[in-house]
Amino acid sequence: MIFGRSERGKPQVEPVTLKILVAGGFGVGKTTLVGAVSEIRPLRTEEYLTEAGRPVDDITGVERKHTTTVAMDFGRITLREDLVLYLFGTPGQERFWFMWDELSEGALGAVVLADTRRLEDCFAAIDYFERRSIPFLVGVNCFEGAVRYPEADVRRALDLDDDVPVLLCDARDRLSVRDVLIGVVQHAMDFGTERRETVTT
Repeated sequence: MIFGRSERGKPQVEPVTLKILVAGGFGVGKTTLVGAVSEIRPLRTEEYLTEAGRPVDDITGVERKHTTTVAMDFGRITLREDLVLYLFGTPGQERFWFMWDELSEGALGAVVLADTRRLEDCFAAIDYFERRSIPFLVGVNCFEGAVRYPEADVRRALDLDDDVPVLLCDARDRLSVRDVLIGVVQHAMDFGTERRETVTT
């Protein structure tokens, strides 16, 4: 989509831009998700894993992973002519978590990616967004060979509030990722409405 142009007879549309974070543990698929859906070439800040990082980087379950995000991933997707999402993928390793505060500034909401083989890796992200009252949903990335659990089981294992959506997804598939992003925008809108109603009552 080229901004600033309009079809003949139609007024120019200035799109609303929204910021969405993509968070989760190391190797859960954040970079893949941003790359699968971005309409621009995504910005990536990946570096190769080194021997020096082995004592602090737990690669159990992701032994074939050779790179890691050290700052952020960035992509963009136009959901409608008047709605554009800017996607910011957060680094998954604990030593890079200082970046999260900067990245979360002004965010509408977040996607917490989860791998059912390593669910404990997304607890930190869930805790982060809960403490800051940033609306989020959990996207269960369905890796090949991983057991698929019912949404209720995932919710119970992660001790999620009833209003937090849990969606199965494939971080490699554009349509699957698009549905997750629509879900987080809808959830953030509902979350904002609920908070306004609470304040006024």
